[in-house]
Amino acid sequence: MTLSDKTVQTYKNILKEELVAAMGCTEPIAIAYAAAVLRHALGTLPCSIRIGLSGNIIKNVKSVIVPATGGMHGIAAAVAAGVIAGCPEKKLEVLCALDKASIDHIARFLEQTPIEIYEVESRIPFEIDLSGQADGHTVRVHLINRHTNITAVTRDEQDVTDRYRLNESATEVYAADRALLNVKDIITFADEVPLDDIAPLLRRQIDMNMAIAREGLSESYGASIGRLIYADGNCILRDRARAFAAAGSDARMNGCELPVCIISGSGNQGITASVPVVIYAEAMGASEEQLLRALIVSDLITIHQKTGIGCLSAYCGAISAGCGCGTGICYLGGGKYYEIAHSLVNSLAILSGTICDGAKASCAAKIAMAVEAGIMGYEMMKAGKQFYSGDGIVTKGVENTIRNVGKLARDGMSETDREIIRIMLS
Repeated sequence: MTLSDKTVQTYKNILKEELVAAMGCTEPIAIAYAAAVLRHALGTLPCSIRIGLSGNIIKNVKSVIVPATGGMHGIAAAVAAGVIAGCPEKKLEVLCALDKASIDHIARFLEQTPIEIYEVESRIPFEIDLSGQADGHTVRVHLINRHTNITAVTRDEQDVTDRYRLNESATEVYAADRALLNVKDIITFADEVPLDDIAPLLRRQIDMNMAIAREGLSESYGASIGRLIYADGNCILRDRARAFAAAGSDARMNGCELPVCIISGSGNQGITASVPVVIYAEAMGASEEQLLRALIVSDLITIHQKTGIGCLSAYCGAISAGCGCGTGICYLGGGKYYEIAHSLVNSLAILSGTICDGAKASCAAKIAMAVEAGIMGYEMMKAGKQFYSGDGIVTKGVENTIRNVGKLARDGMSETDREIIRIMLS
């Protein structure tokens, strides 16, 4: 390969770290995971619980349905579901341990167990601080920055963190240096990397995310945005891609128990980055290899954009994934660096700045519009049209434009984030 061995291995590791399975919206599932660790460390069900959360976690848990709970939603439901599941080794698929009988157990636990919820005063966007008591013992579980990143577990003030870090694989620490990501090298990597050890990850991404998209189209979930766009299949290719992606979110945000292959800690972003690329590949008659390499482009460019933004912010992550899927579609159409870079800049100019006001049914509509922006950026490029440096936040060079979007989301929208949280909690 023309890339260094370090770059190739780093890009492979990024995909292995990012493309993991999760059941349900990842923020309530992170709470459930922490609660499962709490129960395991206590050795029994807690008799009282106190949970502190950063504002962005509260925002993303407040309205979304927790899978396998019979339609319950919110923070307390996520805590109770994780406690009853009690399988921390399953990580973001912890709720797979629940069955129909568990719904009554969760309801009884919520009735009998006081759960105090408060917002932590922290500038860390992602923080969960959970403690519980039982039989005279106290356990505290602390996560920051990522959904399975346990930084501390104590039992009666004795540090037992290592036994829970060992429940995670070494890759869960996100060791791969995302600063090495850039559009040009991503395309070279997609062109040249042997697919042997990456293909299983990408096939799982296709299988999981297409399954939940089809589920969202077959049943009525939430506002049924995907079904509305799909119109019984009477839609053009662009709208078919939007419909399938939105339908996956319809199902996921409204209690569907099918797992999703996530990106940047988000199932919605995982769906958005992959499903439209699959739909276009099918329509174009692309080979499996072409599809897998196009997914590498979409996945890594999505992750590249999110690296400068952060895991949780006021910036809707579906926009990053929608722009990413546009680059994957461009790659399927034979696009190289010039075409992909221009498609990406075009799409970034369209919807950057869309707010994230939590996980909920309307995420599906935002996904539909994000996919529209990604495809429009590609279609503009094909028509010889583009946005130029000086057009708003667009500047010369795709990497510079990506950096501008990161600064906008991370720094410029920080007060917007706080105001969104104040509005949602008022």
